[in-house]
Amino acid sequence: MSREVTWEVVVSRDDEVVDRVLTVPNALSLLRLVLVPVFFWLILGRHDGWALAVLALSGASDYFDGKLARRWGQVSRVGQLLDPAADRLYVVCTVLGLALREIVPWWMLVVLFGRDVVVGVTIPVLARHGYGPLPVHFLGKAATFNLLYAFPLLLLAEVVGGGVGAVVRPLAWAFAWWGIGLYWWAGWLYLRQTVAVVREADAGSGRAEDPAGGSR
Repeated sequence: MSREVTWEVVVSRDDEVVDRVLTVPNALSLLRLVLVPVFFWLILGRHDGWALAVLALSGASDYFDGKLARRWGQVSRVGQLLDPAADRLYVVCTVLGLALREIVPWWMLVVLFGRDVVVGVTIPVLARHGYGPLPVHFLGKAATFNLLYAFPLLLLAEVVGGGVGAVVRPLAWAFAWWGIGLYWWAGWLYLRQTVAVVREADAGSGRAEDPAGGSR
């Protein structure tokens, strides 16, 4: 007997995470992931107009997938993995492409990628204590928001040049600096949360082994 897979709205509380995979928000997140190599090819090939269009589409889908997930009760475990993965891939690929084009300095790639490496170390640590990745912090989303505004503006300034470029470029760098600062601030909070979770897990394990709290 065949089983038909349908796209459906899952009703849940705002803070409830469901196991549903086939949802519209997850499809939007998957679309963003699929477009990452497309964007990278476009920017390396100096197809800047199309690259800007892909970035704009990615930014719009990043906004709508989270909004729809909360409104329709479709916040899922798959979405909690896809969404930040797409964000980080866009950040790294965009900065790498812009660095190869000599639009941004290489230190920006090192700073942003270094933060992801630091936060990535927390994943196996949490896994050893029976926890999955930490939920995305609003500061992390704010950082990504700033960076995904900065990169198209930096590219736009390069494309148009002249007086418009002179106006757009400092605005783009303002977004970039705010994004970098918030990106590392969010990373610091993830590290603190990881330490707190690990300590709580270790304390809970100790209490389970010795409920009376005495020495043996």
